[in-house]
This record gives sequence, C-alpha cells and structure tokens, in this order.
Amino acid sequence: MQKLFNCLLLAVPLTFVASYMEMSPIVVMLVACLAIVPLAKIMGEASEHVAHHTGPTIGGLVSATFGNACELIIALMALNAGLIEVVKASITGSIIANLLLVFGASLLAGGTKYKEQKFNESGTGTSVTLLTIAAFALLLPAALHHVGTPDSQMLDSKMALAISIVLMLLYFAGLFFSLKTHKHLLAPVADIPEDTHQPAASWSLKKSIMVLLGVTLTIVFLAEKLVSSVEHAAHTMGMTPVFVGVILLAIVGNAAENSTAVLMARKNKMDLSVSLVLGSSTQIAMFVAPVVVIVGYILGKPMDLVFSQAEIIAVFASVMVVTRIVQDGKSNWLEGAMLLGLYAIVGVAFYFI
Repeated sequence: MQKLFNCLLLAVPLTFVASYMEMSPIVVMLVACLAIVPLAKIMGEASEHVAHHTGPTIGGLVSATFGNACELIIALMALNAGLIEVVKASITGSIIANLLLVFGASLLAGGTKYKEQKFNESGTGTSVTLLTIAAFALLLPAALHHVGTPDSQMLDSKMALAISIVLMLLYFAGLFFSLKTHKHLLAPVADIPEDTHQPAASWSLKKSIMVLLGVTLTIVFLAEKLVSSVEHAAHTMGMTPVFVGVILLAIVGNAAENSTAVLMARKNKMDLSVSLVLGSSTQIAMFVAPVVVIVGYILGKPMDLVFSQAEIIAVFASVMVVTRIVQDGKSNWLEGAMLLGLYAIVGVAFYFI
C-alpha cells in the first residue's frame, strides 16, 4: 500500500505538466484528484503527530485550520474573479460535506472495525451549538431578503458584514472556552481502547507543523488547477454551477480532512476524528465565510449571505442529524451509513436543480 501512495506522488508534478500542456480539463481534473490522495495521507500522519504532542482538541483544530486553508484561498480567488455565487455554494458545500460525507465516512470506517466507539460529548455539544447558531445566521439574511426594499442588495451586504463580525467573535469565544477556561471538559474519554500502533519514530512538533504547512501549500496549488479544470469538465458534462460548488469543489476541498478523520476513526481515536470534523465545519461557517465577506467588503466586491433555499435546507438538515447522532457520545457504523445516505440524497437533489 505504501508503494502505491509513493507512486501516486508522481501525479503531483504530472498535474502541473498536464495544465502547462493545456491537456483536456477532464485529464487535469483526474490527475489532480490522484495527486491530492497521497498528500492527504501525509497530512493525516502529520496531524496525528501534532495531536500526540498537543492533545486531540488542539490537534484537531490545527489539522482543520490547515485543511481549511485550501477552501479559504480558493474562495478568495473566486471572489476576486467576481464568482460570488460559486463562493457561496462552496461555503455551504464544505459545511455539508464535512458533516455528512467526512463524518459519515469516519463513523462507517471506524464502526466496521469496532462495534461501538465513544467520544467526549461535552466538546461535540459545544461545536454543534455553534453550528446551529451559524445555520440560523445563514437562514436569517435569506428570509429578510424577500421582504426587502429596492435597496435590499446594499442592505444585504451590510447585514452580511455585521453578522460576519458577530460570528467571528463567537468563534474566538468558542476557542477560548475549549482551549483555556474549560479545556478540562474536553479531555478524551479515558476508557477507550485505542489502537496502540504508533509510527516507528515520533515526529517533533516543529517537524509536524512544517510538514503540514508544506503539504497544505502544495494542495492549494493543486486545488487551483483542479478548480479551473472542474468547472470546464462540469460544463462539458452538463453540470450546473451550484452542483459544482456544493458537491464537486466541496469534496475536493475536504479531501485532506476526509483522509485524516477516517484514518483516526480506524485507529479508534474518535475524539480527534470528531474534533477535526466538527471543528472544520465550525471554522468554515464562523471564520472562513466571515473572512471572505470582510475581505470582499474591503476590496469593493461585497458578498451577501443570501443563500438559496436548497442550500439552507441542506445545511439545517445536516446540523440537525449530526446533533442527534453525537448527543450520546457514542457512534456505530449504521450512523455513518445514514449520514452518507443523506449526503447522496443531497447530491442527487443539487444535480437536478
């Protein structure tokens, strides 16, 4: 298996070669997808070493931050190009993909190896509460938009800026809560029989962070090639821009989190896996989206938070179902299968919109 991943690393330079030679967008898309797979595995290993030094809460936060750097940079590039609808679709798509696809795959992967897995429900409760607030923040601007005045577009932008500031303040308050004042509540469940297999040599914290940084930058460059090729390939195959943003770009952007969360679940390190998934979703909703809104306002390209009804329903359904699953601090393979089934339903719905 390791030889296979080493061979897949050759896809990294091949992606840039295929893009430079202006090959078919479908070819570039496929090669870029293959290139991200081994890089995501390396990111997962580095995240595990970070968690070994810092604990699952900080480890999950660090991994989620590096993973979401890709989404943030892609969103800012698309915003600068004026592709505001694609930016908004990628934001909601990332939240949905994290909660349903990544979390579902993690629960399924871990549940097929262990009959029941446990994690700290206190930390997950805080995260899903913040996600519920973020989901309401997505609903309110869309609801008020339909009763607006002729100047509603300007009001939508100002409302988005104000809501973004509040969301960012709440996000940092949540970090302060989990990392400083109440970190004792978020300690891993003590009686979990974790997989005791460890790498032959543990990386230092500095090396782990440097590897994460290098892999993230490489994935960002690959993602830029992938985004442009996906758009052309999707147009060739008759896919809508909403489907591209909500499903395709979200899957690509969450490749690193997907690999890491599944890897941790298979090792029965559910506190790290759950922390990564929920932390990434919270970070996208309460940090990445607000940053994009604020940067757009500064650049004179204001972006509102008026999402489509389908996106809002999908986000609310995702948050609601995940809340029900994590409230008991236990998981099994069927819950993972249910999340994946819901994601398939959402994907089909967006494909036919």
